[in-house]
Amino acid sequence: MSFEEIRYIAIVYASSIIPILILIKYRYELPKWVPAIYLGSFIVCALGWEIWFTYGLIDGESVIERRSEVLNQWIPLHINWIVNSLADAGTVCLGGLWLIWVMGNKKNYIFDNWRWSSFFILTIWCIGQNIFVELFLYYDQLSEGKNLSWAPLIPTGNIFNPVLFEINGRSLMFQTQLPWIILSPILYLTVIKLTKKFD
Repeated sequence: MSFEEIRYIAIVYASSIIPILILIKYRYELPKWVPAIYLGSFIVCALGWEIWFTYGLIDGESVIERRSEVLNQWIPLHINWIVNSLADAGTVCLGGLWLIWVMGNKKNYIFDNWRWSSFFILTIWCIGQNIFVELFLYYDQLSEGKNLSWAPLIPTGNIFNPVLFEINGRSLMFQTQLPWIILSPILYLTVIKLTKKFD
């Protein structure tokens, strides 16, 4: 097993498990909408693209065809979409909302109404982490020439999937940025709606 594979496995499991532990530890201190956003984000990410990418359902290759045998053993096919969706929901979605809260001086009213500054922070976080993941973590699975499935939150599929840019031979594709471009405003609007409902 290479250092890159160990790093990959550690990051995947840590980013999916640590948010759950944080949610459990601070369950009495968090706003009431947090569990609903976490569960909803998990479902949207799973059904929006993670299941499709894992199994290569429509015009795509399954994850076991796109990565090494070691990774397939440590993150089995039927577990892959679960841990990735947990990481998306916890580390990315809740992490982005936490970032908005911190940058809003830790005031809960920051979620009462649409604020463009908060939306831009959330969007930059979601897309920025995805760029990092694609270039430095999943680069061998998501690179040019690896066919990812069409998915509901990637309506263009492989039909329109230009390379946005390359760094050190690693390519950043349009297809894998699209879910976070679509999901960011939906996530933010949902939080605002749930904040008003629970308050």
